[in-house]
Amino acid sequence: MPVSAYCPTVVITIRALEVFRVANLRCPRLGIQAFTRMLCDLHGVAPRPYLGAQFSVALDLYHAIHADVEKRVQVALGRDGPNWRLKNACPACLYKLEDEATLSIALLTTTDGNNSLSQFQLREREERPDNHIVLGDYYISREEVDKWGEDGLEELMRDFTASADGDEEDGGCEERWQNMKEDVTARAWGMFDETGIFPALCQHGFVLVVVDMVKSGELTKYGFAVTAYLLRVLGEHGNGYDIGCEYAKRCKSHPVLSKLAAENNFKSLVGSFHGHGHNRRCQTRNLTTYVKGVGLESLEGCEAYFSKSNALAATTRHASRFHRQQAIVNYMKHTDKFHTYQGLCKYFYHFYFHAVLIKYRRALEIKGTYGSLCDAMQRLQVESREVFESWLEQEKTYLRTLSREPLEETLEMEYYQKLVNLQAAEARVLDVCGVVVPFMPAEGEASYAEATKTTRRIETQRRHAQEMRDKALGAVHDLELRIPIDTRWIEGGEKWEAAARMAHRHRYQRALDHLEGLVVARMFELAKCHMSGTGYKLRKHIAKALQACSKAIKAAIVRYNDAAEAMEPPMPTLDWEEVVECAFLADFDLLREGRHNIRQEPWALPAGCAAMDQHFKLLRADEEIQRLNLEIHRFVTYMVDEEAFLAREEECLRTEGNEGIAQQRGRFTSLHMKRLVKLSKLPGFTGNILPGVSVSKERHTPVAWDVEMVAPPPADVVCPVGVELPALDEEEGEDDDDEEGINALTALIQIVHISGDGGAVIEDS
Repeated sequence: MPVSAYCPTVVITIRALEVFRVANLRCPRLGIQAFTRMLCDLHGVAPRPYLGAQFSVALDLYHAIHADVEKRVQVALGRDGPNWRLKNACPACLYKLEDEATLSIALLTTTDGNNSLSQFQLREREERPDNHIVLGDYYISREEVDKWGEDGLEELMRDFTASADGDEEDGGCEERWQNMKEDVTARAWGMFDETGIFPALCQHGFVLVVVDMVKSGELTKYGFAVTAYLLRVLGEHGNGYDIGCEYAKRCKSHPVLSKLAAENNFKSLVGSFHGHGHNRRCQTRNLTTYVKGVGLESLEGCEAYFSKSNALAATTRHASRFHRQQAIVNYMKHTDKFHTYQGLCKYFYHFYFHAVLIKYRRALEIKGTYGSLCDAMQRLQVESREVFESWLEQEKTYLRTLSREPLEETLEMEYYQKLVNLQAAEARVLDVCGVVVPFMPAEGEASYAEATKTTRRIETQRRHAQEMRDKALGAVHDLELRIPIDTRWIEGGEKWEAAARMAHRHRYQRALDHLEGLVVARMFELAKCHMSGTGYKLRKHIAKALQACSKAIKAAIVRYNDAAEAMEPPMPTLDWEEVVECAFLADFDLLREGRHNIRQEPWALPAGCAAMDQHFKLLRADEEIQRLNLEIHRFVTYMVDEEAFLAREEECLRTEGNEGIAQQRGRFTSLHMKRLVKLSKLPGFTGNILPGVSVSKERHTPVAWDVEMVAPPPADVVCPVGVELPALDEEEGEDDDDEEGINALTALIQIVHISGDGGAVIEDS
């Protein structure tokens, strides 16, 4: 491959470029400089500084050839239409079948921002103009994203009125999440141009679309652009986001996205991991455990994806805009084809196995979960599991009353506090005015000067005390006009005592909020400290911070206990061990004092909470089985249709003399078939691994093709002697490509004929 357009004197072999391309995709930390130095070491020559630049030029040309070949293949296959890749990104999610069951949420996705793949902005020299663009439809352009910013909303907001939704009032999560605050996310380090990426993934990990975050943090416009794009192309879906509660309200208040989201039944959810960083009221509405149709999906796929893609940061931090996007897109393509697609069937196996155990523990193999639930229901005197649904509604109602105090109560508490301040100021005035100053100072110049200072200090204290009293009195007058109040409250009066109780409750809740925030920070820091990829220095830094935070927590416990003991009746106090065991924020929310005492409510007791959560987990397990049965059926049909389609197209291209663009991707088919048969042998499997008929007809072939297809044996079929079926281990071991496992499936093979009308007909061999 030449390194210059005219009269090249240096060439780089295709083999070397291909080795680097594949090695870099598998290990993104491998850069061009390290690879060229490795080549120099292999050839026994001294490294040259210009070899890296020459190799980069040749690599760009090689990538361009790959992109052009891929484009020609897509044109030859008829897959060059608008958004074809996005509409077919995940076979399990998007390859719909005829007469398939309808899911409550048709598609599950997840989005999040990541600032690891940022790019330095060149300042010491001007970057040369580069009009190269990355081919493909992974990226949404900057211009399209900017349309969803605040600058483009002024004209749209003139004739727009947001729909009123009483259940979408402030939930209090804004104080805990920085990416909910636009004034915070609008700022970013000035050294970066692109400050990160904002991708959208399906629940299986396939990348749907991605945008660049430019000179800012995680602004809402990035989520708006991604959501609008997915709604227009894919339609109805539910999206998991760490600030899904606030994002849902912002979508409903947007003049364009609100209508688009309502028409496509868009649901914004909170992932199971980040959900425990939200308050309990938000959890009851948006956490995946309590949302119908989500199943056991955590909606936290972005975190796992970022843990791998962050390795790109070392080679893209100082790259140009084009080279950075090229590296990111190539990595996403490779990951989708050779990592996510390979592990798709493994995803089915592990998740289905987990879901089946949860579903059938109640009556078949392991009765522990259902037995404990029945025992808890007896202790709590619960007759049926429908009671748990009413408990959740009662908890929602109670937590709604804790969202904020009514304005009238807030003013009364403020008035009470101002009266207390006025009393203290008047007492201070009396104390200072009661100080007696001698009229005749002692003899001597020094004594006279000292007496003068004392007199002036006392007079200053009197003046300050009178000013503080006047200020407090003015505040009292202002509140008496605002409430209004005809007769000033006196200490010991009925209204005085009622306001005092409300003030004590308010102080108690603020102390609890402060303690809760410290404990949450401690939990997140502990998780980060033990997370894979955290360096030694960062671990030590977090450990020191935790030691300091522990002192702050102990001081917060003391303040909380003081406020709790001042309550009437006194609230339960906490010690260090109890606070450390508060693993979820719900444990704090149930301590809050409301207008009704709920400490004896069954849903507020630890046993009631555990039983209610187990009930909803069992419901989600049933939904997960339904979704997995559908996705497995889609995936099997996709593999059969894809094999037949590619075989036909390859033959057509060979007939036309275009053998050079005939390609297939079938290296994982046998592995997927092996795993699917293994999955079908699990006790309680209710799915179907026979192919169906897809809604899309583009892969259906007009002629019959004999394709090997694995299917579960009928009940009356006996496997031949000497043929061993795959073992049904709970955890699948290392995948091997030996022929023994594949040959073991020959007794189960059937012939699939694709009929002329596009339907799949199964015939026994």
